[in-house]
Amino acid sequence: MENRILGLHHITAIAGSAKKNLDFYTKTLGLRLLKKTVNFDDPGTYHLYYGDEKGSAGTVLTFFPYEGARRGSSGTGMATSIGYAVPEGSFDFWMKRFEAHNVLYNKPSEKFGEKYLAFLDPDGLKLELVIPRNPDNRTPWTTQEVSADVATRGFHSVALTLKDIKATAAILTDIFGYTLLEKSGNRYRYITDAVAHAAIIDLVELPNEARGIGGAGTNHHIAFRVKDEATLMEFRKKVAAAGHNITEKIDRNYFYSLYFREPGGVLFEIATDNPGFGIDEEWDKLGSSLLLPPQYEASRAKIEAVLPSLD
Repeated sequence: MENRILGLHHITAIAGSAKKNLDFYTKTLGLRLLKKTVNFDDPGTYHLYYGDEKGSAGTVLTFFPYEGARRGSSGTGMATSIGYAVPEGSFDFWMKRFEAHNVLYNKPSEKFGEKYLAFLDPDGLKLELVIPRNPDNRTPWTTQEVSADVATRGFHSVALTLKDIKATAAILTDIFGYTLLEKSGNRYRYITDAVAHAAIIDLVELPNEARGIGGAGTNHHIAFRVKDEATLMEFRKKVAAAGHNITEKIDRNYFYSLYFREPGGVLFEIATDNPGFGIDEEWDKLGSSLLLPPQYEASRAKIEAVLPSLD
């Protein structure tokens, strides 16, 4: 791989009930629970990871579930919708499934020549199933109820809502290597050719829209992918040289990260492929036990006592 941004790595959002979140993403959507751990900055709160069989970059959606959290509101300065790629002909299955599980959804529509089905998770987070122009050949995680011919393949795209797209677009093009693919009204589609999938960022310009308010049902940050730590640190230099305040390298156990808030207000992360999700569990056991960062292991009993039950 080249020393480039390789599309999306993961997306992190905020939820209310951890149990409802777990049931929705593993049972209704059919994703795999990859990791059951805690928020590094708030160990009394879960950090739940969902994705494909091995947590491939570009498939991983994570949540900080805060029991009883107030609903946030989408607006400018945040990611406002997440698109998952699905196969042609799968919408009938998903609409029937959404009806059976009382999931709010809209009728299929189209943008940039691709059909999509918008729906909400239990906290009101906006998601979309998208039939890509070019079929997505990634191997999906499947369950008894969600088979390979309809299952999600991983991220197709993410949309950021901004009062003005100019400065954000400059980061995508000048630092991250994206190019403007298409424009439709106030929506601008950017894409990288470094990877075949999870390669699209839509910028939606709404000058008069209120700023988003974080809370359950909103996105916390989006993470861009690089292959390793050397590439990560090269991008740190590029981001800093462009005048943005970026963190030092942070060890997140399963990847190494940098964070900065882009001028439009969205929190960006750059994250590595290494070391991956297999470092502390066997692949067939992913998500089966509560894993704690080393600094919290001595407090396991106290932490387990305050975390809500997921059974």
